[in-house]
Amino acid sequence: MGDAIADVLNWLESRGDIQSLRAAVCDLNGIMRGKRIPVEQARKALEGKLRMPYSLIGLDIWGEDIEGNAQVFSTGDADGLCHWTGRGILPVNWTAHPTALLPLWLADEAGAPYLGDPRRALARILDRYAALGLTPVTATELEFYLVDPTSQRPVGPVSPVTGRRLDSDAALSIDEIDDFEAFIHDIYEACRMQGIPVDTAIAENGVGQFEINLNHVPDALRAADDAVLFKRTVKGIARKHGFAACFMAKPYGERAGNGFHVHFSVLDKDGRNIFDDGSDQGSDTMRHAVGGLLAAMAESTLVFAPHFNSYRRLRPRSYAPTAVAWGYENRMVAIRIPGGPSAARRIEHRVSGADANPYLVLAAILGAALMGIERQLSPGEPTGGEGQGLTLAKLPPDWASAIAAFETGKRVAEIFPAVLRDAFIACKRQELNTFALNVSDFEIETYLESV
Repeated sequence: MGDAIADVLNWLESRGDIQSLRAAVCDLNGIMRGKRIPVEQARKALEGKLRMPYSLIGLDIWGEDIEGNAQVFSTGDADGLCHWTGRGILPVNWTAHPTALLPLWLADEAGAPYLGDPRRALARILDRYAALGLTPVTATELEFYLVDPTSQRPVGPVSPVTGRRLDSDAALSIDEIDDFEAFIHDIYEACRMQGIPVDTAIAENGVGQFEINLNHVPDALRAADDAVLFKRTVKGIARKHGFAACFMAKPYGERAGNGFHVHFSVLDKDGRNIFDDGSDQGSDTMRHAVGGLLAAMAESTLVFAPHFNSYRRLRPRSYAPTAVAWGYENRMVAIRIPGGPSAARRIEHRVSGADANPYLVLAAILGAALMGIERQLSPGEPTGGEGQGLTLAKLPPDWASAIAAFETGKRVAEIFPAVLRDAFIACKRQELNTFALNVSDFEIETYLESV
């Protein structure tokens, strides 16, 4: 990695306007956490000499330590080593002064991967594919809302062209894309600078909702990096333009949620797509992969829907799935097999919300698919529509049920290391308990004098 470090240092030397860096790891909630360091400390960070506590990986959504966390209390909140991921330094142009992000992941004192790090969890799954001579090719689709940052509750942004507040849905509206062109252009430019492969952008179904797709890449670790960096970029550019970008699964109770759809295929060592057998139905191997995805889906729901708000999105007739089902060209089910040329045969996983951690999502999806391929699991018959009249297994209907399913799941135990599972469960239980202690205004208005 010596040449790569030299390249980064040379780039920094050419950028005299950059005086500080952000050195950060990604926590279990998908939040970047780390330090602002002087640019003179870049070599130290690149060479793996920067230290941060293991516990920062498992902080709750408010940034609080997990009560009773073994990483805090039994070890004295010990530090781990921060290793550079190898992703080139990432310019940031939306802050008050130019800076750059240095992406890191955690290792122990001996330099071994710290398995509580969500990026490490995905890397372990990809190592299993590599051992079989297989390479997942992955693409992601992320939806988000632009909202007015001055409002306490989400409301549509003011159009920079008309001066009017958005108040209606505008699915696939070219006019809305044009009205927000300056914002979207800056996203594409910032992504270009960071090597994030942005593809198409559309106005989605909600007020001020957009979807931007990222191109497929034959490196799922990079695809997850891209998704994490994309979300951070969109939020930063939105603030620069006077908006706030919201990746909540369901910011509006009555409008469309924000999804995080994942498309993937798998190449063999000769570069052939093992999901393609020349037919519209796809290969037996593809169906086995779908079988694995369905088998692990209920247990993995906590990964795809990790927050209290996530379960507002998973509702019938909402284009977000509630049942463990699959189908061809069917957007009403959890696993869709898109049409098109057989050479591009792939699986689309539609369960996850945009609020989920991309590393954990891709680890859960690719880990379950590999399980299905190795064990030749059958997916059963494909489903048409929403599967009315069929008896289909259901996803956990609420947060508490999803936590319990993840905690006892045998399949997720094969996908994720114990240290990560324990930390994720503890984090989610603490967050659940915190929500339980907070009574909403709507509850008070409804029940105060009526019961």
